[in-house]
Amino acid sequence: MPLHQIALWVMLFFLLAGLAGIASAHGVANADATFLESVRGVAAGPFVYLGAKHMVTGYDHLLFLAGVVFYLYRLKDVAVYVSLFALGHSITLLSGVLAGWHISAWLVDAVIGFSVVYKALDNMDIAGFSAVWRRYTPDSRLAVLLFGLVHGLGLATKLQDFQLAPDGLIANMLFFNLGVELGQLLALALILFVLNLLRRLGCFTALALQLNLALLVAGLLLMGYQLTGYLLVG
Repeated sequence: MPLHQIALWVMLFFLLAGLAGIASAHGVANADATFLESVRGVAAGPFVYLGAKHMVTGYDHLLFLAGVVFYLYRLKDVAVYVSLFALGHSITLLSGVLAGWHISAWLVDAVIGFSVVYKALDNMDIAGFSAVWRRYTPDSRLAVLLFGLVHGLGLATKLQDFQLAPDGLIANMLFFNLGVELGQLLALALILFVLNLLRRLGCFTALALQLNLALLVAGLLLMGYQLTGYLLVG
């Protein structure tokens, strides 16, 4: 079997393994939830850890980030797009929790699934399709910022399910957000390592369409799961 096909099957395996945990893409483990509700005062270390843990186990975040950096070759471009995503994510994460915004988590996560679909379509160079797509879609940097806002709101809706003590809340949310950004850097480093490995092996071009098709399917599954949950559970 050609090397690029082996690489594709390996990625699809991990993709499906990730989707097996789709229900907890933005969830908070029971032990972590108990800790969150028991904290009184500032707890910098634990909140940094929980923020990083959220990011590196958030399959929706990882899929979107993979789509964002898929065709970025210069470190400068990676920094710009990732910074825009981090800015949007931070704004709504902090504002959503501190201001007490109440929005259906199912619907927010459905839009997050759509963000993966959007980025996959944006990456797919299909004859005649790309020109029409880009004519009716915003600048890619603006799109990443807007979807960053949605991703941050997704976690904020989950944190609102818990009774967080007001004592030290602002500081703890800042530390949590710091952990999210550190986790993002860690996840991004791994994603870029895999993409650069595929580029050096010379199979990147052959895999590009298949990999983005996999992202597209994953995003559609995320959307379908969340919309079904909204209709059945609401």
